[in-house]
Amino acid sequence: QVQLVESGGGLVQAGGSLRISCAASGRTFNDHAMGWFRQAPGKEREFVAGINWNAGRTYYADPVKGRFTLSKDHAKNTVYLQMHMLRPEGTAVYYCAAGPFLGSDYNRYAYWGQGTQVSVSS
Repeated sequence: QVQLVESGGGLVQAGGSLRISCAASGRTFNDHAMGWFRQAPGKEREFVAGINWNAGRTYYADPVKGRFTLSKDHAKNTVYLQMHMLRPEGTAVYYCAAGPFLGSDYNRYAYWGQGTQVSVSS
């Protein structure tokens, strides 16, 4: 019942910045969470960051703490991931997900977007 569309991916130099977006439409949760995951070829999806929609509580994976920042725009039903100091190992398809609880577990998110490619050159 929820549709998620990511945008904003692209190619950046190591140390550069990029902001990606996730626009949501359709049914909303009582107090849902929006999470970002990334997946490199041949690897499982890795949790990046998440935010509780109503409370605004955020949760960042250790590799991105201090470099990535989540924000949200309620009027646009959009969550943003501002990425600074990007590293080559951050190259992946970044996926937006929605679920009832904020956490790092892939299986707790029921709805997924199509992903946006982020490539970091060295």
